[in-house]
Amino acid sequence: MKLLDIGEVAERSGAAASALRYYEEIGLISSAGRKGLRRQFGPETLLQLSLITLGKAAGFSLQEIAGMLGKDGRPDLPRDQLHARADALEAQIRELSALKDALRHMAECPAPSHLECPKFQKLLQAGSLTAKV
Repeated sequence: MKLLDIGEVAERSGAAASALRYYEEIGLISSAGRKGLRRQFGPETLLQLSLITLGKAAGFSLQEIAGMLGKDGRPDLPRDQLHARADALEAQIRELSALKDALRHMAECPAPSHLECPKFQKLLQAGSLTAKV
């Protein structure tokens, strides 16, 4: 097994070396040792970092992500939590899409004033715009 230097892991994963040290400190990844003062990691660390990046992008906390990495560093993904997060993202997408449509209408509305636009008035009364702020 070829060990990877912290700099190589940082370069290949896109994570800063400081983030790698922090992830090791909180137990998300483990170094295999040191070569001089530099940490060395096994190649499995790149997979773990990909999972961490995916988890963060999906909105999971580092603590939640830590619970998804088994003691051996392999993923132990709780499907119920993944379904719940996917549902929450789907709801957020719908809300953002509605907001986008409202903003497009406001930008392209032919009414002399937005206050004269029936669709804008309806959006305000429904709370579609102010509820998102």
